[in-house]
Amino acid sequence: MIPFRYEKPGDATAAVDLLSREPRARYLGGGTNLVDLMRLGVETPDVLVDVRRLTSSTIDDLPGGGLRIGAAVTNSHLAADPRVRRLYPMLSQAVLAGASGQLRNMATCGGNLLQRTRCVYFQDVTTPCNKREPGSGCSAIEGHNRDLAVLGTSPKCVATHPSDMGVALAATDAVVRVQGPEGERNIPFGEFHRLPGDTPQRDTVLGHGELITAIDLPHLPVAARSHYRKIRDRASYAFALVSAAVALEVAGGTVRAVRIGLGGVAHKPWRATTAEEMLLGAPATEATFRAAAEAELASARPLSGNGFKLPLARNVIVGMLNELAEEQR
Repeated sequence: MIPFRYEKPGDATAAVDLLSREPRARYLGGGTNLVDLMRLGVETPDVLVDVRRLTSSTIDDLPGGGLRIGAAVTNSHLAADPRVRRLYPMLSQAVLAGASGQLRNMATCGGNLLQRTRCVYFQDVTTPCNKREPGSGCSAIEGHNRDLAVLGTSPKCVATHPSDMGVALAATDAVVRVQGPEGERNIPFGEFHRLPGDTPQRDTVLGHGELITAIDLPHLPVAARSHYRKIRDRASYAFALVSAAVALEVAGGTVRAVRIGLGGVAHKPWRATTAEEMLLGAPATEATFRAAAEAELASARPLSGNGFKLPLARNVIVGMLNELAEEQR
């Protein structure tokens, strides 16, 4: 057991002040990922700052439509909310596809965004890993890489982001609200997570001490016509080989609106903007869907063990677009 100090401040401002003064401190919400990493020796914080009761645990309506999800809302609460199920079904479906019921009851929505990769080399402190120990090397590039990234990788890291919820949020134009030592700021979800580049140890753009307080979902009518699909090795409690959150609106046989998020393929929840741009205003046909999927994946760089992800991702995208288009015919 590595000793650490436990702090339970009275409000979010006190928590931010406390953590910002402690370079090796971590926020503790549900703890479903952080505590596991502490047991493995990957995370070794000096201080745990409990923020479970310091941010909102409610889902509130926003003026003009949309929803504000408090950072302390549990994954189970989010998935079961009638407004989420009606207005953003892909988000509810994505949350239910993740983890187990017991973990969803404990895990918070703010913490879900801060999950760290499940790459076996990151979790094994006896092996080189640039994300865990910058400059040590990436064991996965020449090692076991079946589950790892094919998009947005770098010579320093090929890890994937594990969140299902994040894939759906990537497709909704969500905004992450944070409070930090310099005050409050709003971060578009697409800018919140980072690609590895030369600094794979940094998963997000958060500065030290910044605390997620809420996630805003904008009014997005197309999201009401959406689904989430997760391809994995077993039916439950497994991370995605490939997943997709897809929203589609078709009118007169033409794509009027589309959103596509991909999981299991990159260091961050991946927004398929190339495919979206090709589809907007195009005929809602399988040929169009396939061409858009292939264009999105054209920049992929598969590794020795994960080339199968390319046809798998293509088929998932095409299949979901076909399914959503058929529902509107």
